[in-house]
Amino acid sequence: MTDTVLLINSSARQTGSTSRDLTARIAKRLGGTILERDLAEPVPQIDENWVAASFTPADQRTAAQSAALDLSDALVAEVKAADTLVIGMPIYNFGVPAALKAWIDQVARAGVTFDYTDKGPVGLLEGKRAIIAASSGGTAVGSDIDFATGYLRHFLGFIGIHDVEIVAADQMMLDADTALGKATAQIDALAA
Repeated sequence: MTDTVLLINSSARQTGSTSRDLTARIAKRLGGTILERDLAEPVPQIDENWVAASFTPADQRTAAQSAALDLSDALVAEVKAADTLVIGMPIYNFGVPAALKAWIDQVARAGVTFDYTDKGPVGLLEGKRAIIAASSGGTAVGSDIDFATGYLRHFLGFIGIHDVEIVAADQMMLDADTALGKATAQIDALAA
């Protein structure tokens, strides 16, 4: 059983969402304490104030700069508290949803979730597991037109999370029953 699971949903759909259904089923399979982050409640895009605050040493930030990073600090704390991340990711127009990209930008913090070294960037969130619950209407996961799963896997590795599994209900518009059957088998095969 996993101790703490951070369940992140990025589908714009509250009902009828395949990726939300998959994340719920994965979380149930894993057990443990569930923390939830629903990106249908928008995470703001980073802006000039956020960037300036992020690159200012914590002990030198103004009150406004600290406030600009409050949400980012909370999002990073959620990731740090989790043993496993379960990320629901519908593939929108061949890529990740904008809501998920906004979350990624808030979590990718130099000196916090990764460091620049003389050998290149090094992730600081080692020892965690991630399961991506990907869904799509027509894009085959892992195909030349899937710019979402590889990107998300790369980002997770960038911050130190290298144990990444993908549960895919892809090409739902072509054959939903087969896609869901494949995803169910993948969930059943997950180590709890």
